[in-house]
Amino acid sequence: MSWTTATAALAATGENELIQRAKARDEAAIRAILQANNRRLFRIARGILRNDSEAEDVVQETYLRALTHLDAFRGQSSLSTWLVRIAMNEAMGRLRGQRPVLQLNVDREDRPAAEVIQFPSTSSDPEKSMAQRQVQTVVERAIDELSEPFRLVFIARVIEEMSIEETADLLGLKPETVKTRLHRARAMLRENVEKEIGPVLLDAFPFAGHRCERLTDAVLARLGFPA
Repeated sequence: MSWTTATAALAATGENELIQRAKARDEAAIRAILQANNRRLFRIARGILRNDSEAEDVVQETYLRALTHLDAFRGQSSLSTWLVRIAMNEAMGRLRGQRPVLQLNVDREDRPAAEVIQFPSTSSDPEKSMAQRQVQTVVERAIDELSEPFRLVFIARVIEEMSIEETADLLGLKPETVKTRLHRARAMLRENVEKEIGPVLLDAFPFAGHRCERLTDAVLARLGFPA
């Protein structure tokens, strides 16, 4: 099941129904939840840790902690927001070199997303595909080089399309600070990237295909489901 298909299945089935089925250890429901959220959690974790392997570990731990504490989810926010909070807490704990505290209470609803320009879909033309990958690599490296305060705001607001209020709440900042840091982050990225490749179209840190399937299977295995 692709990320797009999983997201569609999540919407069609209904979040509450999937959660109830996941509580009953319904493998199909758990798989749908994982594949609908893998990419967002990975990109958030990677934005914090700047390491693919560590980010994958964070995603796995996030699911294990969340899926074994589903009774703590009160439905006052979306499941995705709840999972993002846990992932950020896990990643920040690793970054700070301390054991993260399990935080399962979320009381914010999803809010309108920030406007973002999507990176073009992969072309059937090998040369165009290679050029797109090269641009993407430059963008990802430039994002990685941002200092943490600016990098986290940029990841949340632009890549994950979170609202100003949601970003402020996740990062413990004032909305005005989010706006200022996002403006600075964009300016730094323009300076480092646009002078080399022109206007940049962003879809950094993709999470699909083999990596998505592998991580989903790993989480299901750790939850005791047969391969």
